[in-house]
Amino acid sequence: MEIPQMRVVIQRTHRHRRGAAADWWRGRAAAVDAGDQRVWIARDGERVAGTIGLNPAPLPNARHRAEVTKVMVRPSMRGRGLGRSLLAAAEGAAAEAGLTLLVLDTETGSAAERLYRAAGWTECGSIPDYAGDPAGDLKPTTFYYKAIRTAGPSTSCR
Repeated sequence: MEIPQMRVVIQRTHRHRRGAAADWWRGRAAAVDAGDQRVWIARDGERVAGTIGLNPAPLPNARHRAEVTKVMVRPSMRGRGLGRSLLAAAEGAAAEAGLTLLVLDTETGSAAERLYRAAGWTECGSIPDYAGDPAGDLKPTTFYYKAIRTAGPSTSCR
């Protein structure tokens, strides 16, 4: 894992306090090594341009799904299709692993919502004051899902 460069991506996209981002990524290393989490890194030369994670659900009744996490693209790299490519990589790996449902969340009103909708994700609902931003202010979060393979018509959230 390339923690120093990932820290830069997180700091520039989310303005975390110095060191917190690297600590967060270091905390994921054991899960990645154990196969409990997958991480993709997009590069621009030697620099990390974006990241995405895929976390299969550990519960016996949820083995068909995974959470997509840390979809981040360096601000200078946005608008070039990198976010869509990262999503496609995670979705493809999920399908290969036999997963049929992906979920993710993002700050309500963020530019990421446009990306997820354009990539075929379905909005499922929002929760007020769900997550704190880097400054500690609580923000609403919107949840999305995407069926990777379905036997019949997909259902909507209720």
